[in-house]
Formats: sequence, structure tokens, C-alpha cells
Amino acid sequence: MQRILVVDDEEKIRAIIRKYGEFEGYEIAEAHDGMEAVELCREQDFDLMILDVMMPELDGFSTCKEIKKFKNIPVIMLSARGEEYDKIHGFELGIDDYVVKPFSPRELMMRAKVVIGRNAPKDTLDGHEIFQAEGLLIDFTGRTVSVDGKRVDMSPKEYDLLFYLVRNRGIALGRERLITEVWGYDYYGDDRTLDTHIKLLRSSLGEYRKFLVTLRGVGYRFEA
Repeated sequence: MQRILVVDDEEKIRAIIRKYGEFEGYEIAEAHDGMEAVELCREQDFDLMILDVMMPELDGFSTCKEIKKFKNIPVIMLSARGEEYDKIHGFELGIDDYVVKPFSPRELMMRAKVVIGRNAPKDTLDGHEIFQAEGLLIDFTGRTVSVDGKRVDMSPKEYDLLFYLVRNRGIALGRERLITEVWGYDYYGDDRTLDTHIKLLRSSLGEYRKFLVTLRGVGYRFEA
């Protein structure tokens, strides 16, 4: 059974997450502050930590930084503050997702499922990290893509874009996020570049283009 540590100084918040988490089949542990969370993580292993930012003694950012020193636990950060600075600071510390309060417990559990799945042990073949869905085979280590047993040649950015989409499969990825993550923070070109590469990817994937879903007004999601 996968284990989630919920860290929040508000008992009601912990209780609602526990209720929905246990309903989804997770084992839930609780910590009422950052200090307790650090100690629990030293003693036990967790598949995910849902961590509040605003807590007494040791805030969420400091808690995350301290735990990352000795254990790599995926983190979803909760905060009543949705400022860009706080989100960027969290991602710089290595968190996996950022959820602003008030939040939907059901949505939080969906995000938890995605983060846990993304950080689960990867399939390997001869020491290579791979992803396979039907006739689509992606070798991250060898940086190759095969469709129904035939190697597909793509440009470096096509590989980068496909690998990012697949590693974040199941997540709605906005256009700006994709451009930033694949082309870099300092990219100032036309965002039609993204559409062009998506079109090229679909052509390369053949019938497996069905895995690449367009989210109108948002961006794209890889579903397989």
C-alpha cells in the first residue's frame, strides 16, 4: 500500500485529506508541523508528502529543504498564497506540484496519483529506462523512439518535447509551461514553434498520435 504523509498545522485539513486519501486506498500518516515531519521522514519511508507552507516553527519551504538533504520524497505543496514567487521557490526546492487553498480534495487526490506514478520505479530493459504503450517504445536512456518496431528519427527538440510529455503523462500541460521547460526560460520566439513541433510529433508517432491530446485553450496532455 502506498503511503502519504500529510503535514499541516490545521487538524481539519489533515482530516479531510486523510478521509479522501484512505478512500483512494492510500495509507495516511500525519504530522502537525515541520519538525515532526522531518523526524517521521528520518524513521519511515513515504511515497508522497503533502506539505503546507505556512506552519509554526518550521515552514513548509524549510521543511522540504531539510528533508531533501537525506531523503528524496515527492512533494505536493499546499498554500493559501498563490503568488508566482512562492510557486517558483517551491519548484526550485524540488517540489512536484503546488496547490493553492482552498482546494478540491478530489483534485488533490488526482494530483497525488499522478505524482506518485511519475516517481514510481521506472521500467527498465538492459539497464535502459523505457516507456511502452502498445506499439510505441521510448528509450529515454538511449534517446530513441520506435513505432511498431521501426526506429523513428526526430529533431533534438522533438525528442525533448516528447520525453517531457511522456514523463508528465496524465497532466494537463499549459503552452507556456511546455515552452519554458523544453525551450528554456530565456526563449522569446513565437509560440507557434510549439504547435509546429506537436504537428511533427504526431506525424512521427503514426497511429499513436492518439496519445497526444489537445486541450483547447490550455495546451496538451499525453494519455497512454
